[in-house]
Amino acid sequence: MISDEVIAKILAFRDERDWRQFHNGKDLAISLNLEASELLEIFQWSADDLVVEEKLEAMKEELADIIMYAFLFADKYNIDLNDVLLKKLEKNALKYPVSKAKGRKDKYTELKDGKE
Repeated sequence: MISDEVIAKILAFRDERDWRQFHNGKDLAISLNLEASELLEIFQWSADDLVVEEKLEAMKEELADIIMYAFLFADKYNIDLNDVLLKKLEKNALKYPVSKAKGRKDKYTELKDGKE
């Protein structure tokens, strides 16, 4: 769980540098995507998750960047992250009912009743 104190520190970091003026939706979305790409790059040319042990610190840093940009994006548009996450979980539960999705990696449009 991310505390209100940590969120306040993220926003204070931005505000102390007067960066809010640069944080439009487009650029925040681009930055979030770029940071996600940097996380993905850690796994490039590796065999599955074999790099986790040796690259865990780099993974943590990229994940932190992703989360920070997500909070900045949410702040920009006054999005209640708890609310949207709960709503998305409800929506996903309908798309991926346990009876069809348990133990399967198929997209919801490809799920059939039970395992085949």
